[in-house]
Amino acid sequence: MSDATFASALGNLSPEKRAMLAEMLRPAPEPIAIIGMACRFPGGANTPEQFWQLLVDGRDAVTEVPADRWAVDDYYDPDPAAPGKTTSRHGAFIDEVDQFDAAFFGIAPREAARMDPQQRLFMEVAWEALEAAGQTMGGLAGSATGVFAAVYQGDYSSLQLADIANIDAHVAAGMSHAIVANRLSHFLDARGPSIAVDTACSSSLVALHLAVQSLRQNETDMAIVGGVNLMMSPVTVLTIARWGALAPDGRIKAFDAAADGFVRGEGCGALVLKRLSDARRDGDSILAVCRGTAVNQDGRTNVLTAPNGLAQKRVLEAALHNAGLRGDQVSYIEAHGTGTPLGDPIEMEALLAVYANRRDGRGNEAGAKEPAPPLLVGSVKTNIGHLEAAAGMAGLIKTVLALQHR
Repeated sequence: MSDATFASALGNLSPEKRAMLAEMLRPAPEPIAIIGMACRFPGGANTPEQFWQLLVDGRDAVTEVPADRWAVDDYYDPDPAAPGKTTSRHGAFIDEVDQFDAAFFGIAPREAARMDPQQRLFMEVAWEALEAAGQTMGGLAGSATGVFAAVYQGDYSSLQLADIANIDAHVAAGMSHAIVANRLSHFLDARGPSIAVDTACSSSLVALHLAVQSLRQNETDMAIVGGVNLMMSPVTVLTIARWGALAPDGRIKAFDAAADGFVRGEGCGALVLKRLSDARRDGDSILAVCRGTAVNQDGRTNVLTAPNGLAQKRVLEAALHNAGLRGDQVSYIEAHGTGTPLGDPIEMEALLAVYANRRDGRGNEAGAKEPAPPLLVGSVKTNIGHLEAAAGMAGLIKTVLALQHR
């Protein structure tokens, strides 16, 4: 068929059929390879291997607040209405957040002391992910490598600003969330986008979405994406306590009738990404493949922090569409699963509507010749708490490890 004949045939189609044809001919977005991974999570999970062992052992990394963070007795009260108090004595913490190899990163000790420890931790874990991916400083210098860093808490800022008389020239950069990404780009001499992402609890997965988009648009050739969260003062705990969102016993009971809130956690996770074709060309070790992502917002709900089941359903459908997959082809979901009596049921209803609507009661696709895989759902927050800006990264790293270990 000549081009003219084809164009004429297209012109005879209705707008609806032309849209359907365009969708059928739409090239599938290129999958994105995860080629490096590193983490620093509670319970001594300072490597992906240690994190996997924590999960296999079913360990609970939640403890009482360590004395070197704040005096928990000064802020605890079992009465949820007590002013300036919290009903939670617990959290999931990592060790040695005051430690940093400033010389390795070319940072003067005085400047390092003014840096939010979240900046320091992100640099260390991102570098470990690059090492795991076989990357070198020489290979990264001047490259189109992007950095997408999720961060939203600022406890260290409140500590520094409490001592106004000693503010110096390093404080502004040390407090800035943008600098969490920018410092790494500066150290690596990386020339791709350098973006800090704050969308609250979804921050690290939105960072992933932006990194995937950047790679698919050939804006970057490699991306470092991660999330970081540290609890350096009781201020944020006290504000969250006012919502009534913290579990008094310090345990996240996801999908449980006894669910009564979450416990805060901290840590950092980072991934190194490439387009799948580039990773294969370069002989990289491919840990897993990201086929589709999507982002939306709840819009107007009863209150600002309430989830929207319909919006959740739509973003799940959009991610599947972007990946070119059907819900019944998915066998595992790493859920948000915060253990809140409002959020968990809404999330599960959306997941069931999208991923289980083609299966019968035994997990099989209705009328299918071959059974669909059962749909399993989990939440790593039950082990390590809610890592907030790093929560999505913790769940994703857990899922990559599950794939690796089959």
